Amino acid sequence: MTLKTENDARILVVDDDRQLADMLVEYLVSLGYKAAAAYGGREGLARFEQDDFKLVILDLKMPDMDGMEVLEAIKSIDSRAVVMVLSGYGTIESAVTAIKKGAYDFIPKPVELNALGTILDRALRKHALSRQLERFRGLIFAFVVSVPLWLILGIMLANKFWKE
Repeated sequence: MTLKTENDARILVVDDDRQLADMLVEYLVSLGYKAAAAYGGREGLARFEQDDFKLVILDLKMPDMDGMEVLEAIKSIDSRAVVMVLSGYGTIESAVTAIKKGAYDFIPKPVELNALGTILDRALRKHALSRQLERFRGLIFAFVVSVPLWLILGIMLANKFWKE
């Protein structure tokens, strides 16, 4: 079982600055990702609920819905979703709060695209590893549960044949 880099991952950009959101989507598409934009918190939340996005790039300051609220809502819908928070008003306090609420990273505006690409790659690899770990845990659980049953069944069959 190999680890996919998940370059086919769907990414949602949520920012009320249409120009920035569209520019980020274009950049992500140029990297080979499938990306879409939402131009506000409510629209972003609705898009996230409708589609299968692996990663969300989320602005903190939006007029219709606070980015922290959107972050909490996304995490309540899918706790495994990778959310990266953007802010032009970034403080250490807001970064720490976002991380505590489940954000993967906090990126200050203006966004440096090369750094964003590296962070995205790292975040998606972590997401892929987490999913793979979940699958392995399921396999191990199935193995641990089934081995004693097969062992008992084998002993019972051996005992039956021994008596005959």
